[in-house]
Amino acid sequence: QVQLVESGGGLVQAGGSLRLSCAASGRTFSSFAMGWFRQAPGKEREIVAAISWSGGSTYYADSLKGRFTISRDNAKNTVSLQMNSLKPEDTAVYYCAAPTRTLRYLPLKEADYGSWGQGTQVTVSS
Repeated sequence: QVQLVESGGGLVQAGGSLRLSCAASGRTFSSFAMGWFRQAPGKEREIVAAISWSGGSTYYADSLKGRFTISRDNAKNTVSLQMNSLKPEDTAVYYCAAPTRTLRYLPLKEADYGSWGQGTQVTVSS
């Protein structure tokens, strides 16, 4: 099992930027993909972005392409989410997640992930 701790959330005005970080421990970080999810009030948790173990493959939800960037530093066991041009609809609790095993595909479904951080609140004011 891997332990995940997110940081970097906060309150920002629309059009602003935030950078979320997730520190991983307890497992060989470089051997598995990572994902960022978010859950807005009254809504289901949805995938934001995912990145392969090497960083060579990434995925973004359609509505976020061009605004969010996922990256990872395997030497530091961290995965980051750079969020630019934030909108009020981006307000949510953001979670980083790791799959329970090494997969041959980039995991995009919540069910693919077994380890979750505690979440960090991102609030975008209009």
